Order: sequence, then C-alpha cells, then structure tokens
Amino acid sequence: MRILRHRPWNAPESAVTPEALVLNRRALMGAGAALLPGIAAAQGITQAPPLPEHARNMRYRPERALSPERDVSTYNNFYEFGTSKSISSAASRMPVRPWRLSVGGLVDKPREFEIDDLLRLMPIEERVYRLRCVEAWAMTVPWSGFQLSELLKLVEPKSNARYVAFETAAIPGVMPGLRQSWYPWPHVEACTIQEAANELTFMPVGLFSKPLPQSNGGPLRVVFPWKYGFKSGKSVVKITLTAERPRTFWPAIQASEYGFWANVNPEVSHPRWSQATERLLGSGERVPTRIFNGYGEWVGGLYTGMERERLWA
Repeated sequence: MRILRHRPWNAPESAVTPEALVLNRRALMGAGAALLPGIAAAQGITQAPPLPEHARNMRYRPERALSPERDVSTYNNFYEFGTSKSISSAASRMPVRPWRLSVGGLVDKPREFEIDDLLRLMPIEERVYRLRCVEAWAMTVPWSGFQLSELLKLVEPKSNARYVAFETAAIPGVMPGLRQSWYPWPHVEACTIQEAANELTFMPVGLFSKPLPQSNGGPLRVVFPWKYGFKSGKSVVKITLTAERPRTFWPAIQASEYGFWANVNPEVSHPRWSQATERLLGSGERVPTRIFNGYGEWVGGLYTGMERERLWA
C-alpha cells in the first residue's frame, strides 16, 4: 500500500496565508521596533498611513498662489541626504514608521510619543504658509499639522524654560550626509519659549493633504513661517526645553552668515547676496521680500526693542 506523507511545504493552497496578510504582519512587527541609529530602510516602513481627516484654517491667507506640488516636494535642502537640492529620492528610503518623539528637559511631564498616537491626540488642520529660504527662493505651502503650543501644553513647561530645541533624526544607514563629519551632527535648531508659544509656530505632518514626504522633513517637522527656512528643523525626534540658548547647527558652522534669530528681514543682506527680493518656485517670478515674511501682525511684538539688524542675527 502506498503511504502518502505530506511534507510541511506541500500544503494545499487553501491553507496558505494570503500574501497581503503576511506583508501587513511584517509591517506591524516593524512598527513595534525602536528607531535606532543605523537601522536599514528595509527594517522600517517608508510610507506613512493617510492623514486623519482635517480642514483648512482660513485665518492664514498667503495672498499668492500655491507652489506646484512637485517643486515643493523635490526642491529642498536636507544635508543629511546630500548638499544638492535633489535629495528627494535618497530621502524617500528613510523609514517613517516606527517613529517616536521625545519631549523633555525643563518640563513637569516629560513624555515620549509614538507618532500615530500623537496624531490622534493633536488637533490636525491645514495651514497655507509662505516659506522663505535664506538663499532667496520662496514657496507657498499647504502644510497639515498642529500648533506647537498644543503639544507643549501636554508636557507643562517649567517657569525657567527659556528656549526650545528641536533635534533631527540621525540614521547613518540611510543618511549618507552624516559621513561629513565636519558638520555638527545631529542637526539641532531652536527658538525662544515665546516664539514656540506663538500661534504661527506649526508642526507639519502632511503636505498637500498627504503624509509629509521625507524630503520635506517627514514624518514630523517644525515651521516658523516668519523666519528663514533653515530655522525649521526637519524629521524631528526630540524636543528639549532649556534655560540656556542651545548651540544650533547653522550658527555653529558660520555665525556671520546664519544667525540665531533669522527672522526674514529684507533690509539686512546676507553677506553674499541681497535679501530685498525673492524668487517664487514654479513661476520664477521675482517679488519684493516682506519683513517677517509678511507675518508681522502676529510676531512683531516678540521683538519689541530689538534693533532691525538683530531680526536677522
């Protein structure tokens, strides 16, 4: 009599787990792992899930057309991925899940947030802001995200907290720029506690109603629309409140060209070019630069008594 022995690999098709479930299980397992420096892109998820439903806040009107989505998402400075503007392909390999944000320092309730939990906690909305680079090009960007002050409420800053620092992820496995050891990695940016509390200070998690691309600082960044763009830390993993002014990336490299305040000021030229005009991406039109990038009614009071030159330095 012939005895048929079923081998483990000789299962009927009905007993085989569907491919989609296997891939989803792998994704979930990846989401439970810690985001460690040196992680390979294959060990994380490079595409974020869709954003929660949200509406545009019409309080903030840019008074000019949106920049083309392709320009906004592919023309960026992000030195961790390279020194050219064409870093979007390299950046797209950076894992965005798992992703954790720690908020601590001079706070009563330090916390660590898994990003999807954070999105459920925060009031997500869209804001269209003007963005002005120190290199004299500009965009008009529809960011989706939340007001930084809403996050700070959860950790309760101490009375002696004077500054807020934002630290960018440093993942050598997918960030070739980290090999340039002459830069002061990790990238740190900072503002005063008053600037952080201003209603304009925004933490984007999306762009054009989609998850924020890595090239734009996804999955989470900070934006100060009245400052030059280099002040806006990308791919933030840590926020720290301090009493002393933090050492930040660009002033550490060249303080004479990149100041701590870095508020948009057409009257103060960069040492190598004028800031009186800016070039709009998409149209190429050159238009006059506005003081505080046109947001003076919201932020001008933060700098009462400061000389005009210090709006930059």
